[in-house]
Amino acid sequence: MLRKKNNILIVGAGPVGLVSANILSKLKQVNSICILDKRNHIGGNCFDYINKSGLLVHKYGPHYFRTNSKKILNYLSKFTEWIKGDYIVKSSVNKHLYDFPINLNTLEKFFKKKLNEKTAKKILNNEKETVDQDNFENFLISKIGRKLYENFYKNYTIKQWGIDPKKIPSSVAKRIPIRFNRKKEYVDAEYKLMPKNGYTEMFKKMITSDKIKMILKENFSKKKHKANIVIYTGPIDLYFNYKYGKLNWRSLNFKFQTFKKKKFQNFLQINFPNDYKFTRIVEYKHVTKQKSQKTTISKEYSKKHGDPYYPINTEIDKKIYNKYYKEAKKLEKQNIFFCGRLAEYTYINTDEAIHKGMELAKKIRKKIENGS
Repeated sequence: MLRKKNNILIVGAGPVGLVSANILSKLKQVNSICILDKRNHIGGNCFDYINKSGLLVHKYGPHYFRTNSKKILNYLSKFTEWIKGDYIVKSSVNKHLYDFPINLNTLEKFFKKKLNEKTAKKILNNEKETVDQDNFENFLISKIGRKLYENFYKNYTIKQWGIDPKKIPSSVAKRIPIRFNRKKEYVDAEYKLMPKNGYTEMFKKMITSDKIKMILKENFSKKKHKANIVIYTGPIDLYFNYKYGKLNWRSLNFKFQTFKKKKFQNFLQINFPNDYKFTRIVEYKHVTKQKSQKTTISKEYSKKHGDPYYPINTEIDKKIYNKYYKEAKKLEKQNIFFCGRLAEYTYINTDEAIHKGMELAKKIRKKIENGS
């Protein structure tokens, strides 16, 4: 039952929770908002910090902000200034660096031929194969052929996911474009930016209202933590005590290294699909634009256990999630809302998380105003 003065509990201090808190704190019908997070910081996986060498780094791997939404950009601009996001990624194959995602430059260098859009498509038409089952591997083989797939995708995917690429849905492969132009930037979006002082500073400015209370290093308990409106952004299977089984996630480990040099590599990110145990090296100064005689990189190792990063989303996982989803939808009648990457068992970019937070706050505001 919604009241004239509502108390809101938000489980998770990531982008969804913080955006929701910021918007809902402005409502006169909201009395208080309590945000819980088991970690010792806000910002979720977007958390960044200044390390011992005075360099801004992303604790949970690089977050390259991009969006096509002017509405999202205008909203976030209340809390941060912006700098240009130069997201240039290379893939190291046979000791050569190639543009990635694959573009005309990549195809020319790999096939050792001068190409244009028409001749490149002709080569790929000859390379690609007709396949039956729809999965990660078959989708790519049907688009670019076996040679490119095996050199640029196969081993990277095995390292990243730890399972046969045939068991991964094609939707994962569809995230990365195949280009027939010479565009080098990693992402396709109208706005490619970085918060000038980092994500954490941006998020801090969202939660300055006196109505908002932040409790860190606190695990959520249904018995202990109560409110008449709950926004839950944690793992959905955990909320229901794994009654239908655990959802499978892939985790990551980051090894940070700092060097006494201005630059470690010439590009923001270099992928290593076929060499080493790590998947990529990221050098953060390429996007933070910091001036320093030192630089910090991270090497990224995929692993089975640990914090959840990427939903594996096998057919079994989908069936399990659908059971939890039905339970979660029923709880909306009690004003308990499930939202975000962990709560919806999905992979989303930062702008999508911001959008989800904005839309959820809009939905809850309508319910409050209607007294439902």
